Amino acid sequence: MRRTTIALAAAALLVSFTGCDNAKDKAGEIVSSATAAVASAAQEQMDKVKDGVNATGDVSAGATSTDGDRTVATITATNPKDETADYTIMVTFRDGDGNFLDSVVMNIDGVEPGKSKTGTARSNRTLSGTTKAEISQALRH
Repeated sequence: MRRTTIALAAAALLVSFTGCDNAKDKAGEIVSSATAAVASAAQEQMDKVKDGVNATGDVSAGATSTDGDRTVATITATNPKDETADYTIMVTFRDGDGNFLDSVVMNIDGVEPGKSKTGTARSNRTLSGTTKAEISQALRH
């Protein structure tokens, strides 16, 4: 996530020093690259799960709120199977227009059969404006 912070700071500096369209275009490229890196890192975490079964339908995201300087959302996993299961979940935070802001991977472990359990998805950085959390991917294992 440090790469993202550095890239965003560089983009802001580039725009503030020059103010020209070329600099703004370059700043946009840097921000796009940083957000792609965040998404890629989250996907790499999901790819580490072995023998996971697609369980996106078992998981839901609640409304977002702030906790200090981070955006958070309550994530609920409901286990429809007859064995206790663990869930690895990729949560994506988006702005009011649906644009990607951040992505995190979290675990909800030990969900008993037929029961639900919650966890909190917490953004990696400060997000501003209206945000929404969505379940991008969920694996039951």
